[in-house]
Amino acid sequence: MNYGDLVTLTRDCDVTMIPYGAKMTLKKGDQIRITQALGGSYTILFNGNMFRVEDQDADAIGKESIVQNWEKNENAEFSEKMVWDAMKTCYDPEIPVDIVDLGLIYSCQHFPLDNGEVRVEVKMTLTAPGCGMGGIIADEVKHKILGLPGVKDVDVELVWDPPWDQGMMSDAAKLHLGML
Repeated sequence: MNYGDLVTLTRDCDVTMIPYGAKMTLKKGDQIRITQALGGSYTILFNGNMFRVEDQDADAIGKESIVQNWEKNENAEFSEKMVWDAMKTCYDPEIPVDIVDLGLIYSCQHFPLDNGEVRVEVKMTLTAPGCGMGGIIADEVKHKILGLPGVKDVDVELVWDPPWDQGMMSDAAKLHLGML
């Protein structure tokens, strides 16, 4: 099966409408097209609308779960690089570039806690302030960072200043999107 091919849902499937963030359920037998599969989620088209399908529902669209195992490895030590690597697995469902290369992460700091673990604080933005997917993307960032060794607490804050613009994207992102 190639991306863009018509796929029939094998069971009812919970989805999130893009860019509004509304939750709904598509029914077994509905026909969809997969347009993007990145970072453990899928973007699909159904009746002219885009939806996000989470990895736990991959089987409904004929795919296998691809999410990395984010269980804590007690032998590994925390590093800031791990946090950035985790955030690079998060994608805007409308753009096939990770949120780090899109320039959506404004800051990432970590602070030691008394028990030897850390608290991570991330400030990020979105490509458009009215995007209903903001909370969903922020929750994904939080979930993936919480799964890292040594991380006890994560705060992801959506900020709007400075406003995002295309100049914040990495050269790799611009090249991928045909902007260079």
